[in-house]
Amino acid sequence: MKPLVTYFLLAYLISWIIWFPLYAPAAGIEGLPVLPFHHAIGGLGPLIAAMISTWRYEKRPGILQLFKQMRQGQVVYLLIALLSPFLLAVIASLLNSIINGSPVALSGLLTTGEYPAFGFAGFFLFNLVFFGFGEETGWRGFALPRLQTKFNALTASLILTIFWALWHLPLFFYRPGFTGMDVAGIFGWVFSLLTGSILLTWFYNSSKGSILVCAIFHATVDIAFLADFADKNTNNYMGMLITIWGIAIILFYKPKHLSAKEKIVR
Repeated sequence: MKPLVTYFLLAYLISWIIWFPLYAPAAGIEGLPVLPFHHAIGGLGPLIAAMISTWRYEKRPGILQLFKQMRQGQVVYLLIALLSPFLLAVIASLLNSIINGSPVALSGLLTTGEYPAFGFAGFFLFNLVFFGFGEETGWRGFALPRLQTKFNALTASLILTIFWALWHLPLFFYRPGFTGMDVAGIFGWVFSLLTGSILLTWFYNSSKGSILVCAIFHATVDIAFLADFADKNTNNYMGMLITIWGIAIILFYKPKHLSAKEKIVR
């Protein structure tokens, strides 16, 4: 348990310190310097925490193993991770058109107003580095296999969701989309994290512990939900489709492994 406690504390501490200038105004502290892409830099906290914790408890062999997992991945799961969020986005847009009469405008699927200077390739790499590898090296690469040593894959995913959700706490004081979230919105957001956690566990166990696969899926899901073409209804339909996918994983693969293969333990 010590490695997990160390990791979770470091992940919170590193990210929350980096984000402090962003949420400090909510506590009446003004004028702290804010860097370009400051929020994204805080997304590297779990990765840094995983590296420090791995070095502390496993030294060089553990670091080499972590780097190996960050670059390995079976082609089939790499393709599913890369393409499935965009396929779900297209289906959600079609559902929105059929149910609500909204036009299908897929031209905005690969662009985002949040970072207009980025093309798709730039935005994908940005998400992959800061939120893909930045988060998944820690949550799935370090924490998940250690939780799966003591719990089945579904229970490990549930526990990890709690710590993953709490890590986002500072965002509710400064991040658009979080600051105005009501109780129902928070419940829906946590449920989406849970569904994502189950799918990422499936990816991790199915791909023999590939952090690369998990990082790509994390990045492409973020891109699909932030794309210019998506409105509230489209995002809701995407959330519904991902939830159905998550439930199917539980029913088909069962809670013990959430995969056709053995769960990864460490």
